[in-house]
Amino acid sequence: MTSLSCAAALSTVPSQNSRVLFSPFRASNFPQLFHSRSCVAGVKCSYAEAGIKKDVNVGTIDVVADVKTERVWPGDIFIFCVLSYLRCNSSCFGNYMSLTHNHCQIVVLGGSGFVGSAICKAAVSKGIEVISLSRSGRPSYTDSWVDQVTWVTGDVFYANWEEVLNGATAVVSTLGGFGSEEQMQRINGEANVVAVNAAKEFGIPKFILISVHDYNLPSFLLTSGYFTGKRKAESEVLSKYPMSGVVFRPGFIYGKRKVDGYEIPLDLIGEPLERFLLATENFTKPLNSLPASDLLLAPPVSVYDVAFAVVNAVIDDDYFGIFTIEQIREAAAALKA
Repeated sequence: MTSLSCAAALSTVPSQNSRVLFSPFRASNFPQLFHSRSCVAGVKCSYAEAGIKKDVNVGTIDVVADVKTERVWPGDIFIFCVLSYLRCNSSCFGNYMSLTHNHCQIVVLGGSGFVGSAICKAAVSKGIEVISLSRSGRPSYTDSWVDQVTWVTGDVFYANWEEVLNGATAVVSTLGGFGSEEQMQRINGEANVVAVNAAKEFGIPKFILISVHDYNLPSFLLTSGYFTGKRKAESEVLSKYPMSGVVFRPGFIYGKRKVDGYEIPLDLIGEPLERFLLATENFTKPLNSLPASDLLLAPPVSVYDVAFAVVNAVIDDDYFGIFTIEQIREAAAALKA
């Protein structure tokens, strides 16, 4: 499951043309606001899953209801109007929710790495408290945001989870790597499974995993420890967090990567390649069904798009399930808009 979106409308039976946004608040919660009448609620939902190119639309469902009431109080009308406006106006509602949310604190596993540090930086920029757990601890570079992160040196397999997860509202795992089959199974799979179970045990409400795109590879190539470890971690996230677990599947991630004090400008290759592939995707779509075609056709994604998509998933409870490359980019754009 990648995304679920719903739209609804409310109209009175006598008029087929009058239509207003459906309020998130039940009539029973505001009984003084409604006169007795028959209404029709139309609900339309769309569902998209990784690998499905188009949303599956469910037809409109009409529900006839008789809503009865007693009297109208001016104070209730004012409250109802304000809350309805906030709910209907997405940008205002987002600001309203950010003001009413409790303290937000995330734990980034592998926070000193290429992707992890970008997530820490993006989260700090949005006022989120960040704790990083990694074997290397605090990174060597001296950007100003680094001082706003709590850097914890440690190993996932031996971490003091009670100390690390205290007060956290979400865990973000960027754990992964290459090596022997055993090493890849351990770091891509087992390490993430340990983290997911620790987060669940300590009551952390959300878990976000940075996984990997499968590049449309044949099944026999997906049996390597790298992919099987990642899919094992995905399964653990989605089973332990069916309604709040998030799995991002990016392809090649580009940006300025720092290794041993040297900066590798992956964006010099990744950014123009992303633009080219996005501009030509209508012409290359017929090739998508070919095995391993995404090794050449899957657009790269900026490390900052991945980071902002993660932050969006942290603060928005409507984000859960598996996100493709395109949906990662959309989630990032929604936060930066």
